[in-house]
Amino acid sequence: MNKTILILKQEYLKRVKKKSFIILTLLVPFLFAGMFALIIFLSVKDDKQERTIAVYDESTLFLGELEQEGYTRYHFIPKEEYDRLKTNLKTSSFYALLYIPEDVYTNNAAQLISEKQVPLELEEQISRKLSRFIENDKRQKIIAETGISDLDDRLAATRTSVRLNTLKVSETGQARKSSSEVAFIASYAMGFIIYFFVFMYGAMVMRSVMEEKKNRIVEVIISSVKPFQLMSGKIIGTALVGLTQVAIWVVIGLIALLAVQSFFSPEVSQQMGQSLMESRQGMGPAIAQPAGEQQLTEMMELIGNLNLPLIFFSFVFYFLAGYLMYSSLLGAVGAAVDNDEDSQQMVFPITFPLILSIMLLFPIARNPEGPVAFWGSIIPFTSPVAMLARVPYGVPVWELLLSMFLLVLATWGSIWAAAKIYRTGLLMYGKKVTLKELIKWLRYKN
Repeated sequence: MNKTILILKQEYLKRVKKKSFIILTLLVPFLFAGMFALIIFLSVKDDKQERTIAVYDESTLFLGELEQEGYTRYHFIPKEEYDRLKTNLKTSSFYALLYIPEDVYTNNAAQLISEKQVPLELEEQISRKLSRFIENDKRQKIIAETGISDLDDRLAATRTSVRLNTLKVSETGQARKSSSEVAFIASYAMGFIIYFFVFMYGAMVMRSVMEEKKNRIVEVIISSVKPFQLMSGKIIGTALVGLTQVAIWVVIGLIALLAVQSFFSPEVSQQMGQSLMESRQGMGPAIAQPAGEQQLTEMMELIGNLNLPLIFFSFVFYFLAGYLMYSSLLGAVGAAVDNDEDSQQMVFPITFPLILSIMLLFPIARNPEGPVAFWGSIIPFTSPVAMLARVPYGVPVWELLLSMFLLVLATWGSIWAAAKIYRTGLLMYGKKVTLKELIKWLRYKN
């Protein structure tokens, strides 16, 4: 046991003391924040070049009705030019060619011709323009027939937007505000973190074993340390590195959250309101309470209404169990092969369920009680990600316990199988390992 702790300590300190670990740990939160800020900035700042759509309106109903929207302009052309452009659009200055048939009212269809695949945004824009014009024209005809001049106003008065406030009733009968959006963000974030760390640090264990095996260092190490102790020390030490990184990110997140809260505190809000009042003297009343403070307060209330102790416990459990299971199997792969090419062939079948679990996040969010969510959270190879995606929505206790029990069994079985392969494969060189050979190693009584 002392040797396992020594290896654990050595693996942990070796990775934590690296400059790359320190830099990435401190920079990743700011990189993510900067990435989202850049996406928002680029979405707002639209510097796309103008594009012109040639329009041949066979119905003659839309002539002069398609106005420029954003950087898209519409130019109506006669039939002769349409016949020429239809087969020779590439040499023209037009981005695409829009054909509106004579029977557009009855068929509700038009045609957009382009040399390349048009963006979804442009397709939706043109479809919306044509649909809106036809709707308005039909409405005008109804007005003419019925004599109701204020039909548009009456129809507009019937349009209603209902805001749905959701409440979640606890076992004690207490109702609290809830939010599907907050639950989805929490579930997706936790599932992605589990996937990211299990994949990254499991691969780190595999590469470490392969490197020591390739350099023949392992021959010296196992002369004084049992293979199982060596494997345990590597896996647990690397797991602690991941937990350290997560803990640092949580602390940075809490500090940022407290900073935002202090910025929107009543004192700061009052000072902002007073400054705004002084700068707007004679221009009307000042804003007494910033909207950001109210939104932040509501968001914090919704987060606080989640079952945070259960979410935290589930995150730690599935993080550790999922990591131990996958890192053991990946460590066994590192011990069984000699080169990266062979490792890639064996890694994909092992990590495919983990990749599949990420693909299940959206179906689970849409229906947390459905069969996809249930089986994804019960099967051990997908449950570390899938169950965490369900926990914020509320999971029956028996399902959570069954999922944990099966995951513990699968983790124990994976460690047992990995230890067998690890013990035999460490000293195997220059031989390509097959599945049949791995099964033989599992049957060895050593």
